[in-house]
Amino acid sequence: MRSRKDTHWTLVPASERDIAAVRERCRQLVRRRAMVSAGMAAVPLPGLDIVSDLRLFTLLIDDINQEFGLSEQQIERLQPKFRLIAYEAAIGVGGMLVGKLVTREVVMQVLRKTGFKTVVRQAGKLVPLAGQLASAGIGFYAFRQIGYQHVDACASVAQQLLSAGVHRPTA
Repeated sequence: MRSRKDTHWTLVPASERDIAAVRERCRQLVRRRAMVSAGMAAVPLPGLDIVSDLRLFTLLIDDINQEFGLSEQQIERLQPKFRLIAYEAAIGVGGMLVGKLVTREVVMQVLRKTGFKTVVRQAGKLVPLAGQLASAGIGFYAFRQIGYQHVDACASVAQQLLSAGVHRPTA
């Protein structure tokens, strides 16, 4: 039985210019997913936005990690010294989702930190149109901020790996 070839292999960006390009691509992805989150928040069905946020955020974190070459599988392919640098850098920048297998439980922990968002969004749905618009706006802003923080954490980890020489050939 042959295993499928990993076609989603991405290296850690090889230069500061590459890091900046990946960072901007990921920020665009965050904005697009935040718009979807806001759209779901505007639907007046209690709980729908939370379920969709969980799914969207889980996929977003996985996609960002993959783009920076910092998924769990990609980090495991690094030399041990670079693996250690990646994990230490992630801890140092507060990037608890960098290089981790992202599960619903982990996402719930992150979203619980934005509990204010959930309470205001649910309460806002009680006021017809204005509540839905406020809920969508709060949802967009919170989702975008969490996403941007993760992008910045990944960029910082990639920068530290670059500074450590992750792309320099070994002697």
